[in-house]
Amino acid sequence: MFKKKILIIEDTEFMTKLISDVLKEARYEVVTASTGEEGILKVREEKPDLVLLDVVMPGMDGFEVCKILRDDESNNLMPIIMLTAQENEDDKLEGLELGADDYIIKPFNSRELVSRVRNTLKRIDRNRWANPLTGLRGNIEIQTEINQRIAKNKMFAVIYGDLDNFKAYNDVYGFASGDRVIKLTADVLIDATNTFGNGGDFIGHIGGDDFVVITTPDKVDVICENIIKSFDIKIKELYCKEDVDRGYIVTSNRQGQIMKFPIVSISLSVVTNEERELISHVQVAEIAAELKKKAKAMSGSVYVKDRRRG
Repeated sequence: MFKKKILIIEDTEFMTKLISDVLKEARYEVVTASTGEEGILKVREEKPDLVLLDVVMPGMDGFEVCKILRDDESNNLMPIIMLTAQENEDDKLEGLELGADDYIIKPFNSRELVSRVRNTLKRIDRNRWANPLTGLRGNIEIQTEINQRIAKNKMFAVIYGDLDNFKAYNDVYGFASGDRVIKLTADVLIDATNTFGNGGDFIGHIGGDDFVVITTPDKVDVICENIIKSFDIKIKELYCKEDVDRGYIVTSNRQGQIMKFPIVSISLSVVTNEERELISHVQVAEIAAELKKKAKAMSGSVYVKDRRRG
């Protein structure tokens, strides 16, 4: 299994060994540097997933190293955790202003060190794959989440959400308004899932106007019903009054023909392993694509569940 690589930039041999032993025990790959200058070179050579950086070092101190690393765009997403022997508020603020992601006070608890490293890496990974508009996790994490639930033999349900008449809305109201529709959709899914779902439910954004909620089969109906109810109310706020009263907008379709397009609605396709075994995210997506055709053949916001067995 691929190990995350941690670079320790620390001038004290004892502290370097202590941190290295703790991180190796937690199954991280560890590389070290004893000066700021060496640390900067190691970042370029080793390309670590995270840097633990001591504040107080002879020569180039941690603040200088942090600034140099953050000034290099190639290190933009690499997390930096500062190590300091004093709980000095000014030191913390200076490091955070220079781009550090977290602080650990020495002496530290081994479990705290591992937890902070692990949580920082998780957060950075989430941000790396997150959709920039909605902040929701993207395709890679969606696939991983589905495959993990399959591997653990958990009962689960995947709700695929897709907007109807969205292109026509974009054409008439413009891309900035289209972005507001996407953000609205994300907010509706988040609110419904957080209110009516489980604590461990997953919400993702595949891209464009395609979304995913992963929950349990017993929560599907209440989540879908509330997504539809909330979406149908809130979407009208993003239309002018005349279009809402009329119930449609007029624009050309993909073939250039002038047509009436109803108010944007949401189609939800639900795939579960209640009645049949699911073996991969690919199979789940294929079933959802079939259900999506059925949902889009209906008018307005709807949800369609997979009823097939075996």
